[in-house]
Amino acid sequence: MTEIIGIRFKEIGKVYYFAPGNIKVAQGDRVIVETARGVECGEVVIPNRMVDDGTIVAPLKPIIRKATADDYKRIKDNEAKEEEIMKTFTKKVAEHGLKMKPINVEYTFDGSKILFYFSAESRVDFRELVKDLASVYRTRIELRQIGVRDEAKMLGGLGICGRPFCCSSFLGEFQPVSIKMAKEQSLSLNPTKISGTCGRLMCCLKYEQDSYDALLKITPKVGALVETPDGQGHVEEANLLTGVLKVKLKNNPDAPAAPYKREDVKLLRDSRIKVNRDELAALKDLED
Repeated sequence: MTEIIGIRFKEIGKVYYFAPGNIKVAQGDRVIVETARGVECGEVVIPNRMVDDGTIVAPLKPIIRKATADDYKRIKDNEAKEEEIMKTFTKKVAEHGLKMKPINVEYTFDGSKILFYFSAESRVDFRELVKDLASVYRTRIELRQIGVRDEAKMLGGLGICGRPFCCSSFLGEFQPVSIKMAKEQSLSLNPTKISGTCGRLMCCLKYEQDSYDALLKITPKVGALVETPDGQGHVEEANLLTGVLKVKLKNNPDAPAAPYKREDVKLLRDSRIKVNRDELAALKDLED
């Protein structure tokens, strides 16, 4: 067993493990640690805890100290600097005529590096821009091109549900989302209905999928052959959430499909949910 603390460097971001040494911390405390980016200040989200050795990647880096009043002042000063640096970044991009959209700026705690985030439709030669920014700030400069999902996470906003973006409010990391998930959840494969503001498939399709997988195991799919109290028939519609099926009876083919509860029918031969090639090709860009 190894004692760890979990630290997050962004409000909604990945949690990293560090060795606390002899320092006891509480959730919400700020601590100073050394990272691959340099010395940083992070927030404790997991206080001192013992975990199995197999759950960590050894060796863990130790924390340097708890944040002091001077450290908090430096954080505020850095945040003010970031606002000014962002203005300069936007101005310099325009001066160099680059086809890129400035998104965000991060000034490391110790001032050893400035990270500039941008989005672009293609690769951008920003070497001259880096030289220009380095001559202004006299420190290490790093430009990072990010995708539309990361852009939405950084900038935030409201989704079509009227709530703040999942990615910027509680999702620490992005998970792959597929067209097949939308199909299995009986959603219309209309891009405007299943994509978020970022233009990609909605993240909620992924974390709701486990519930739909459980319901799919007990619910006959569209096209399935079932035995109903009124005879055999094929399922024309299936509502996974309510469990109501609409079945076209073989002994009364001219009548409209009749509703039955899933517990009142017996599955004789199930069907499969498929995404045809045309649908997949038309919506493939939403998965990227």
